[in-house]
Amino acid sequence: MDRLYQTAELGDIDGFRQLLADHPLILHHIPTRPENPLHLCCAAGHLDFTKAILELKPVFAGELNSDGYTPLHLASANGHVQILKEMIQVDSKICRIRGRDGKTALHFAAMRGKTEVISEMLASCEGCLEDVTVQKETALHIAVKYCQFASLIVMLDWIRKTNKDEILNMKDEHGNSVLHLAVWKKHRQVLEWLVGNSPGNLEVNAINNSGLTALDLLLIFPSEAGDREIQDMLHSSGALKARDVTVHVTADASPSRPSLHPSYNNQSSNLIEFFRYHKGRDSPSDVRGILLVIAILVATATYQVGINPPGGTWQDDRGHVAGTSIIGTHNSVVYAILISFNSIGFFVSLYVIGTLTSKFPLQPELMICITALYLTYNMAVTTTCPKNSRVFTIILTSVLPTAVPVIGNLLRKHKVGTERCVRVCTFLNTPGVL
Repeated sequence: MDRLYQTAELGDIDGFRQLLADHPLILHHIPTRPENPLHLCCAAGHLDFTKAILELKPVFAGELNSDGYTPLHLASANGHVQILKEMIQVDSKICRIRGRDGKTALHFAAMRGKTEVISEMLASCEGCLEDVTVQKETALHIAVKYCQFASLIVMLDWIRKTNKDEILNMKDEHGNSVLHLAVWKKHRQVLEWLVGNSPGNLEVNAINNSGLTALDLLLIFPSEAGDREIQDMLHSSGALKARDVTVHVTADASPSRPSLHPSYNNQSSNLIEFFRYHKGRDSPSDVRGILLVIAILVATATYQVGINPPGGTWQDDRGHVAGTSIIGTHNSVVYAILISFNSIGFFVSLYVIGTLTSKFPLQPELMICITALYLTYNMAVTTTCPKNSRVFTIILTSVLPTAVPVIGNLLRKHKVGTERCVRVCTFLNTPGVL
């Protein structure tokens, strides 16, 4: 069986024929492997070998490998046009098979800028440009996202020739059309085509899920060059801000008719929703970096309060102890509340830093630094607190570090349990379920 995969990877058609002569049923006894032989020869671009496999075992063309891709996905990503033609002759619908994340072979070709593959696929597989990923992205979205201008031009020309302008207005899961993405990426060439070739059918004032039009995105994310030209193009095509779109819709509507969407009436709430964390849009690495920055800022601020309590410390021993907190001497209750909340902020920030850096390089050294910072804080707080609050402070700074992860886990479990209950209740209340 290994010989079969070796011949497929090398494209050894003579070796394959000899193998079939020795084992006529070898293609019907494929063991459990990450891929079938057609995956290997399509990825490598072996046309004759692909023809032979398709003739004997056409069902291989629609099988997914362990990564969730068909042989056509691999051939398209590598720009093997002739292999694409052979596979389409077997079954034209094979172009629309969805792989991992819902991506089709056209998405792969658009992502890699394989223009010949895109042209052949659009000519042979009707409707493939309307296929979307699990994020509801068309091949146009993918091409803009990965800055593949050549892919875009091929698809946009096909849209113009076939009058399929409605594809231009399709939105991803965040409500962004191709125009939104082109403005956000500052792709002037794409904008010129969109505005110039589809002036009547392009929805220039489409509003995404954050309540923003393409013009809003341009004004919110300015750059140093090209913005003025892009803004002029948008204005010439009738582009407006979301709040202006809402005003026009409300003015034209009858008194009894509700406005387009309640969130559009408040631009500030739109901005809050836009900058809020969205799972699937924001990468884990970016989120981890932001959390680290916030945790470090909190640790720095609370550490300073711990070693330099408000009001300062006594500088002499007349009626008090030098180095102890002045506010703690005068009002032990206020001091206890202050040091409690400050210690909570400090210990939680240290816990977050330790968690987010748990698999970083030099982890032992980093943990030594965090431990040293924790001990320094404890010693400073214990030293500066008045004698009547010292026992409480020692207990507080000893118990909190242990309680922080426990409380955090309990809160997360409670949140997960609550979300599950909400989903179950929603399901049970759905008409037709019971």
